[in-house]
Amino acid sequence: MTSAAPGSARGLYLIVSDIEAARGELVARGVKISEVFHAGTPGAQFQPDGTSGRLSGPAPDHASYSSYAVFSDPDGNTWLLQEVTTRLPGRIDSGRTSYASANDLASALRRAEAAHGEHEKRTGERDQDTRPGSLSPSARMGHSLLRPSQIL
Repeated sequence: MTSAAPGSARGLYLIVSDIEAARGELVARGVKISEVFHAGTPGAQFQPDGTSGRLSGPAPDHASYSSYAVFSDPDGNTWLLQEVTTRLPGRIDSGRTSYASANDLASALRRAEAAHGEHEKRTGERDQDTRPGSLSPSARMGHSLLRPSQIL
């Protein structure tokens, strides 16, 4: 739980492998987002939009960790979209966190869900999401949890 007011989070990171594609997808969904930029001076990505130090366009050769775009969510929290094309050594164990396909990732998520269900059985309690305003992922996305065949 947090006592922070909605919209008070600044500089949250959202890491993507193709910043231009990710930005395009956000724009297509109606998100107001800055143009892609790279820092011409250290820390320019953390400065307010329109200040000096930001250079238009992605970093030369799409250098990893160097291209950005900024947007705000509906609560007013600000997000820094960052392109990471190659992880720095030691940042990730690719043998444990890479998936060959979306099906492999879905299978891993199903295994995690099953393991968590076993945890809840052992503890005799269902874990509750106690964050203020939290909803299920389906509810956040505006999707019904009912299948069309269940709707009368």
